[in-house]
Amino acid sequence: MDIARRKTRVVSIGQKKIGGDNPVLVQSMCNTDTKDVSATVKQIHELQKHGCEMVRVAVLNASAAKKLGEIKRRIQIPLIADIHFDYQLALEAIEQGVDKIRINPGNIGSEEKVRKVVDAAKRRRIPIRIGVNSGSIEKRILAKHRDEVTPAAMAESALSHVKILEDLQFRDIVISLKAADVNRTIAAYQLMAKKVDYPLHLGVTEAGTKWLGTIKSAIGIGSLLNQGIGDTIRVSLTDSPIEEVKVAWEILKDLGLRKRGRMLISCPTCGRTQIDLIPLAKKVEEATAHIEKPITIAVMGCVVNGPGEAKEADIGITGGKGVGMIFKKGKVERVVREDTLLDELMKEIDKL
Repeated sequence: MDIARRKTRVVSIGQKKIGGDNPVLVQSMCNTDTKDVSATVKQIHELQKHGCEMVRVAVLNASAAKKLGEIKRRIQIPLIADIHFDYQLALEAIEQGVDKIRINPGNIGSEEKVRKVVDAAKRRRIPIRIGVNSGSIEKRILAKHRDEVTPAAMAESALSHVKILEDLQFRDIVISLKAADVNRTIAAYQLMAKKVDYPLHLGVTEAGTKWLGTIKSAIGIGSLLNQGIGDTIRVSLTDSPIEEVKVAWEILKDLGLRKRGRMLISCPTCGRTQIDLIPLAKKVEEATAHIEKPITIAVMGCVVNGPGEAKEADIGITGGKGVGMIFKKGKVERVVREDTLLDELMKEIDKL
């Protein structure tokens, strides 16, 4: 069943578009020193290979800002500059040709400074992402909410930044409201979705390690996407940014919002299992990770859960007692020895 997505205004980020009927895009953030152009470009190329469609880099100082143009010239996906507090870094990033900046206008000083950033963004036709995290809410807003970081406080903070930009006739805006708490994150985005039509960038901030962060991100981001909320996503993991991209794509694929690469189906083991299923499934997962064509692969533990329950899979394997079966769309193709099952599966996948 298709998910009815919330209608938002369209915002262009380089050659990409988010909002409207455009697909939900995957982004990540480099963990390299932005001043190290070679390392940053290398990581961006790796991220793109795994499906990253936009990439953000930290701009900590003027030296980093001045390297953005060189980075931009050597990559093929939109480049986003992540800036805090310093409007001059924002101006330099825009001058260097980035495709979007992430900065909260209420935190960069006087109206004159904000106007300079907005005017520069207008000239270059680049959007601004307002990024409110649970730890960055203004003290005056927290005081109104009894010093509690509530979803309402997060939304109010974001709206205060939005108003600054709107008062300057700037509306190429993207908004994020991230917390480490999943329920708070979901509630904040739900509130914002009712108040504005700007595209929303989804994420659960500081989600944790690969295993823990994957679960939290899947629940938080997945819940919102399932409600039709969200136009671009970033999974935040204490791990390689490549793992962030992999998890993001699995969320989108499992919700039927995007198609890319293989979808793996594998059954839990039980008393009927007479094949060494767990290591086999892991080997299939690793061996097929490079596949970019949308294809569903099933790794099943017995004839009960084999061709029957996995009949929608493009290709699958099952077996027991030293033999294995290869099946396509629920129909058995051939029987092979168990020790050759992985190799024979890969041969059939190559044919597809």
